[in-house]
Amino acid sequence: MNANETIFALALASNLDPESHFQIAYQTIQSWGEVTFSHVYQIPCRDGVGANYWNSACLLKSLKSRSEIEIALKQLEAQSGRIRPSHQISLDVDLIAWGDHLSKMQFNPKKMPLAVDVKIPLYELWKNAVLYVSECNFPQVDFQIKTQTHS
Repeated sequence: MNANETIFALALASNLDPESHFQIAYQTIQSWGEVTFSHVYQIPCRDGVGANYWNSACLLKSLKSRSEIEIALKQLEAQSGRIRPSHQISLDVDLIAWGDHLSKMQFNPKKMPLAVDVKIPLYELWKNAVLYVSECNFPQVDFQIKTQTHS
């Protein structure tokens, strides 16, 4: 890893046209650096109001700073049409943790304690005890990033 790179652990969610919003989010995040995405899970809305969510996570290695990532995530949400507060979420992308190595990651105190819909996909990529969930009975969504073709 480049000495100037930072690893960012991100959590993604959508329950309003999630396939379209995940396509755009995945392609955008890929443009920021080297990224690995988890599977996409379909998980019920936390408070029982609203449609089921698509939830996933990623580990992004990027030259961007933490503040640049936070600004870019808010812009990505705004471009998706995110309205707060609402039970119809076009796109929610949260910065969960960051650091220069997975063993030295700092959790975002604003996101603690982490919800199950964040832990399940993130644990798939990062086997941290804080992320462990003993049981995962949520279905995975068959989602593939569409590659852009140039004509």
